[in-house]
Amino acid sequence: MRAAHGGRFGGATRGLALDLGSSRTRVWIPGQGVVADTGSGPDGAHGTGRPVRRGRIVDRESCGRMLARIAETALGADRGDTVIVLSHPVLAGSGHRAEARELLRALGPGSVVVLDSARAAAAYAGPGDGGPLLVVDIGAELTEATLLVDGRVRDARLAETGLSDLEPGEPPTALVRAALDMVMAMWRQDRHGALLGALRRGPLLAGGGALRPDVTHRIAVRLGVPVRLGDDPATTVVRGAGLVLGSVLRHGSAAPALPGRSG
Repeated sequence: MRAAHGGRFGGATRGLALDLGSSRTRVWIPGQGVVADTGSGPDGAHGTGRPVRRGRIVDRESCGRMLARIAETALGADRGDTVIVLSHPVLAGSGHRAEARELLRALGPGSVVVLDSARAAAAYAGPGDGGPLLVVDIGAELTEATLLVDGRVRDARLAETGLSDLEPGEPPTALVRAALDMVMAMWRQDRHGALLGALRRGPLLAGGGALRPDVTHRIAVRLGVPVRLGDDPATTVVRGAGLVLGSVLRHGSAAPALPGRSG
């Protein structure tokens, strides 16, 4: 799956990477790293007014204002020499992707790059040999399982459940079951042994759910394999998007080798 982009990269010298989540919006800037990790509400706070729900933009105006505040703070008013990289859920519909691109282009950057979260996670924390990789991204309102082969999406599944669906103190039984059900569905349809290879090397867990030992331990035990974690699973996706941004700024290319960094 190739990254989609608009505009030209030539002359771009600055930029930012975004992970626009249902609960958190994370921002990464070259040379500074993750500079913002805020609630995705209309004023940077949690609440029912969040503009992104279950991985989809549900309030275009509120989302646009939030993105405008981020761009103004991080990039200033003149953005013609900038690139914005946005990660989206692997199975985000074409409508969501198009709307996200339109909102970002309205900010006035020189170019916009949109790529899926599994490839972003693999760019940052995946093994560097290009073999099959299973990415399980457990967020606030979505859980995705994606099988990557040679940096391309071979199979992907989505469950509209996440950490925010758990009651305080509730064990993550249903959340873990949803992730395992998706992996087993992939297993039944895998005709070339790619998923088995990915499991043998250990799935990469990303998202806020990967910060919870009760989640990671249950997945590892149920699958019977060790799991991989980046050094900060909650920011794995935005850091990977940041690596893509760095490639664009250095080489004018939106397609760096993936996966790219061992973690």
